[in-house]
Amino acid sequence: MKYKVKTTSWNESKNALSEIRRKVFIEEQNVPEELEWDEYDQDCTHVLVTDEHNKAVACGRLKSDGHIGRMAVLKEHRATGIGTAMLSELINHAENMKINKVYLHAQTSAIKFYEKQGFEVISEEFMDAGIAHKTMKKSLIA
Repeated sequence: MKYKVKTTSWNESKNALSEIRRKVFIEEQNVPEELEWDEYDQDCTHVLVTDEHNKAVACGRLKSDGHIGRMAVLKEHRATGIGTAMLSELINHAENMKINKVYLHAQTSAIKFYEKQGFEVISEEFMDAGIAHKTMKKSLIA
């Protein structure tokens, strides 16, 4: 299956971005809706992945301080390389913004994925929306 990764904004792609996040975080992972939506979406750089039918299947975002978050891939499209491609796009964007390190709050089930991408754990485990996480960071050459 062919996928397309594009950089976008909340204003341009709000419906597709929020649909993916609703399915993954709110419906699948039971994140309370009031915790999913915040004031940062408007100012973030977003990535949106679509399949060959132009259906949105994954998304993520980057804050101006280097915080990568809201990485979500629809269940039927996981383990296909989408997460890696999406993360790479977000990191490239951070480098273009001259950000010298990126960080994220990884669900503990995803730590190995992020370690393969060069991230290292820098915190103890903590709970966020009822899900165990650890903070991870990656230094960039800016």
